[in-house]
Amino acid sequence: MNKRISAVILSLVITITLCGCPTQPPEDETGLTSSSSGFTNNEPEDSTTLGGMYNPPPDDNFVPYIPLEHDMRDISSMELVKEIKAGWNLGNTLDATGGSGLSSEWSWGNPRTTYSMMMVIKEAGFDSVRVPVSWGKHMDENYIIDPDWLDRVEEVVGYVLANDMYCILNTHHERWLFPNEENEAQNTEQLIAIWEQLSERFADYNEKLIFEGMNEPRWFGAPNEWNGGTAEAWGVVNRLNAAFVETVRASGGNNEIRHLMIVTYAASSERRAMEALEIPENDDKIIVSIHAYTPWAFALNAGGGGKWSATAQGSTTPIIELFENIKELYLDKGIPVILGETGARDKDNLDFRVEWTKYYFTMAREYGVPCYWWDNGSFTGSGEVFGIFNRRELIWRYPEIKDAIMGV
Repeated sequence: MNKRISAVILSLVITITLCGCPTQPPEDETGLTSSSSGFTNNEPEDSTTLGGMYNPPPDDNFVPYIPLEHDMRDISSMELVKEIKAGWNLGNTLDATGGSGLSSEWSWGNPRTTYSMMMVIKEAGFDSVRVPVSWGKHMDENYIIDPDWLDRVEEVVGYVLANDMYCILNTHHERWLFPNEENEAQNTEQLIAIWEQLSERFADYNEKLIFEGMNEPRWFGAPNEWNGGTAEAWGVVNRLNAAFVETVRASGGNNEIRHLMIVTYAASSERRAMEALEIPENDDKIIVSIHAYTPWAFALNAGGGGKWSATAQGSTTPIIELFENIKELYLDKGIPVILGETGARDKDNLDFRVEWTKYYFTMAREYGVPCYWWDNGSFTGSGEVFGIFNRRELIWRYPEIKDAIMGV
């Protein structure tokens, strides 16, 4: 423990050399696939971020998070989810797959994460941060995670928890994960290896650290990649979810009662994908993870319209149907849900985005479903422009959207 604390403190005072970074990942990891259900692979297209690593300001107020000083509460996931008001995604950062080693963190153009960033997120009213992480790039042939990478992820998790926020830790942009029967054995082996190591590292952390087994497991490039999946895909995703839960539960420590998020195929909110999800029995610490950029034409589709109105039935019906389906399939059965990703991409339509955000997040709160804005740090360009927080300057680029999220 002392060694990790020393590493945290040391990292805050090292002067880091500025380096130029590309705004896009390699060619095979770019692009947006259109979707009738409104999901995104969250990988940069032709977009410009604030980009690049820089020398972060001193975090003079930072006190390292010490897990053993925080007791674990034994509460149900339904109780826990009620405590979360609104979440924010640290997108395109630890989940970036460019560069090598620790440089992956800023390889997609976002700056190196600091404690000060999490302070500003907390002060804005957010009480939870989702930390997407790509692990496959940082594993050897035996699926052992690079210890330096694991240390860095733990450091960032500590930034969130030290600000007394919930933290969701997941696996993200894992291109090796292709949930069909042909790849199932290898996928299961690697997924188990990841969660065995993460469970060991974070065994002493309390309930404020939530594990999310997968991000958007899907058939990359297939015609139905984003359209709810197939019976084969549903079955494999269900078995991968089960392997994740069993691995964490068997690891001991606080993981025996840790809150775990399981995902539908591609995190899809299509009804048939939600109906196909199998929920572990006799475990009251399971949360369903869904992503919903709804309605897709407005919130995500680059070619869709940029106007939205809370008084137009065509604008509101998809959102109402989304939450009614969630209520019927999960909430009414005592199964909590978190919308781990949502948002409305920038189409030079701020007023409409604010109106959408206020309506969407207000309705989500009425149903008891916490939502997490997908912030990929992108502000200009023709790609997925979802940034609302300027991490370099530690200011809100769009405070109107932040206030709408908070219900101000």
